[in-house]
Amino acid sequence: MGAGRRIYIIGFMGSGKSTVGKKLASTLGWHFLDLDTQIELKAGQSIKDIFSSSGESYFRQIEKETLLDLRTGDDTVISTGGGTPCNGSNMDFMLKTGLVVYLKMTPGQLRNRLERSTGERPLINNLNKKELLQYISDKITEREKYYLKASFIVDGIDLDIKSLSDKIKTSQWK
Repeated sequence: MGAGRRIYIIGFMGSGKSTVGKKLASTLGWHFLDLDTQIELKAGQSIKDIFSSSGESYFRQIEKETLLDLRTGDDTVISTGGGTPCNGSNMDFMLKTGLVVYLKMTPGQLRNRLERSTGERPLINNLNKKELLQYISDKITEREKYYLKASFIVDGIDLDIKSLSDKIKTSQWK
């Protein structure tokens, strides 16, 4: 069997990539894969533990290897980590091997979602509300040049899965 089509879901942490990915896969009748879960399987430890024991640069290395090594024979929707598209040539690889959907949200929208889960997320652990908003604003400014290369840019708050699914079905696949 040949390689299946891929849709990569990208966006900042807390934008709903896994939730949207699962819903989109279900709507399309495709498989779903979470890149973070694949990284944890490959590394044999949680993302949080990878960060605390080996640091972010090691995590980014494992993340890139895992992305490049994904084997999907079926049509698959893949949710990525927030920094995945910004590491090396990851975004170019994703655009070459599938469609990329960016879940765009404002820093304020993201802060409202993330302030309830800072302890679970290594990059924002120990930030207060003001620091969290500043961190998100700074990171989005840094990352958006990658995010905006996506095949589709959609509103992460008012996303209509059916509408996105219809756009994808009528898009040109390479």
